[in-house]
Amino acid sequence: MAVLAAVVVRPVANLHSRPSGESDVVSQAIYGTNVAWLDEAGGWVRVKTPDDYTGWMAEMALRRVQRPYAASGRVAEVTGLFANLYRETDVTRHQPVLTVPFETRLEVVAEPEQEERRWIQVRLADDQGAWVQRGDVTFEPKRLSIEEVIALGKKFLGLPYLWGGTSSFGYDCSGFTQMLCRRRGFLIPRDSGPQARWEGAATVEKSALQPGDLLYFGKSAERISHTGMYIGGGEFIHATAHERPVVQISRLEEAHWSGLLVGVRRVKER
Repeated sequence: MAVLAAVVVRPVANLHSRPSGESDVVSQAIYGTNVAWLDEAGGWVRVKTPDDYTGWMAEMALRRVQRPYAASGRVAEVTGLFANLYRETDVTRHQPVLTVPFETRLEVVAEPEQEERRWIQVRLADDQGAWVQRGDVTFEPKRLSIEEVIALGKKFLGLPYLWGGTSSFGYDCSGFTQMLCRRRGFLIPRDSGPQARWEGAATVEKSALQPGDLLYFGKSAERISHTGMYIGGGEFIHATAHERPVVQISRLEEAHWSGLLVGVRRVKER
């Protein structure tokens, strides 16, 4: 069948390995993500995400579109861990229409002046209207420095670890590292193994570690199972299920991690 375009209409939607909710979750896509509709089977759609990841998503989490959502024109991007979207310019009258995660992109309809200036009107991916508070978004997301991306990563400390997670509702290790690199302006592969082999990064000796370097852990260089970002002082930030299933800072000298570090990679600056 011909490849169609679709947009995610749930705050976050799971990608499964097979067209079944009983199959394992391999990744996720957040609200407003434009995906390629590759195939369908019994209420499930095989999609490809912007990072070239494929999986099966529940059809009810998608809407077919003729043009990409929030890909042109005035676009607001969520900068907080989450943002509530409301049906009117008031946070007390009704519950939010939707709560969307960090990095969600929204099509802007209007930017009122004077007393309503704190609000921005947006068109949702299902064509409904909503309002978001100006303080939750930016119109000009910038490429972050290593210092800035480390500071950003610390804002996620304590958020839950989630296998397959790629959003502020829950990240897995490679989803978290991928997000940090994305904020630096680099689109790296989704999973830790391919990340460790990505040609856009160079191998670095452990003795030459610098903040921003990507760390890869496993039984061997061919069996990578975990990743994180070095932040200096012998510490790294990562999403892990080890001991506390949250985004956390750990020390490389800890017994659990010291014997598993099998690779260090440094993204090549353009």
